[in-house]
Amino acid sequence: MTLDDRLIIFARNPEKGKVKSRLAKDIGEDQALGVYHKLLNYTKEITKKLNCDKAVYYSEYVDHNDLWDNMIYDKHLQQGADLGERMQDAFSRAFAEGKKRVIIIGSDCMELESYMIKEAFAVLDSNDVVLGPARDGGYYLLGMKSFLPTLFEEKPWSSPDLLMDTILDLKKMNASYYLLKTLNDIDTIDDLHQLSKFQEQKPEDWF
Repeated sequence: MTLDDRLIIFARNPEKGKVKSRLAKDIGEDQALGVYHKLLNYTKEITKKLNCDKAVYYSEYVDHNDLWDNMIYDKHLQQGADLGERMQDAFSRAFAEGKKRVIIIGSDCMELESYMIKEAFAVLDSNDVVLGPARDGGYYLLGMKSFLPTLFEEKPWSSPDLLMDTILDLKKMNASYYLLKTLNDIDTIDDLHQLSKFQEQKPEDWF
């Protein structure tokens, strides 16, 4: 990992009623916001010391006075009509700036660890793409060493078919890919229960 590599972090601005909507149905908007703050802090902690260029892409507006240190993270606004367009824009910018390896993560995965991100960059030396499968059928990480816009086009975002559709695209392109360990994003109360078991915490410790 070097400054020729970029880690993109997609994050929602932490505002009540605008984060973790499925979780909020079970625990309320205030508590869902509290969970999201913990997720953001966790994502910051596992990324801040990584030896690569780092960029946070915000959903609504760029915040220069939040938990993301301006000296460590570049800050941008997501651009595009849907998640695919926004991710495509972020990757396109990174490669246009001359980055050699580019990886994107969200801010929803408490099982993701720093060494896994390092592994993802490393496997791009011998693979075109790296994917971190999520248990819900999506992915928590996507990385590539050259810009492949097809991976962002006509995809079933927030669908259990997303990972498989992405892999099918890679097979059609004869692109090599590497799958990381399957992890769980935090989207529902069941996800919190699974994580609590994983971390030996009670679900209510989260909010």
